[in-house]
Amino acid sequence: MNEDRPAADMLPSDAAASEQAASDAPAPVSDPWDFDKTPAPAAAAPEPLGPNATQATPVPGSALSAEEIERLSHQLVGALKTVYDPEIPADIYELGLIYKIDVDDDRNVEIDMTLTAPGCPVAGEMPGWVENAVGAVEGVGQVKVNLVFDPPWTVDRMSDEAKLALNMF
Repeated sequence: MNEDRPAADMLPSDAAASEQAASDAPAPVSDPWDFDKTPAPAAAAPEPLGPNATQATPVPGSALSAEEIERLSHQLVGALKTVYDPEIPADIYELGLIYKIDVDDDRNVEIDMTLTAPGCPVAGEMPGWVENAVGAVEGVGQVKVNLVFDPPWTVDRMSDEAKLALNMF
């Protein structure tokens, strides 16, 4: 073709052929790593969610977003780590006394926990300590603590952090 010539020098038949070739040619592919030449893709504006809100990632089967579940998980574990067995210098989470934490769509929390021994002197008090610590987490609804003894607690449930605190290495 005569694409090297200026458009004014082209014959009408050349110009029509050039336009036809241009419309049949695939669109040029831009290099996504060439930030100076690649225009930013047009994105739809996100729906405003309110002040200081971010887009939430849905979780199948839950009314809570992935971000909310992660935030609550970290805060619940943090709250549990403030509760200590008075006879052992390690928190109940690192001791492995927490067996299960369930959070429902209304942010109600149910915890299954055990004690180091069924005859533990604080058996009547420790579930209340756990309930108070978890209940203080922002956004948590009702808290229910179940004391369970199956499976029985063993030192194998302790984290390395707890074993280190108790000089068990």
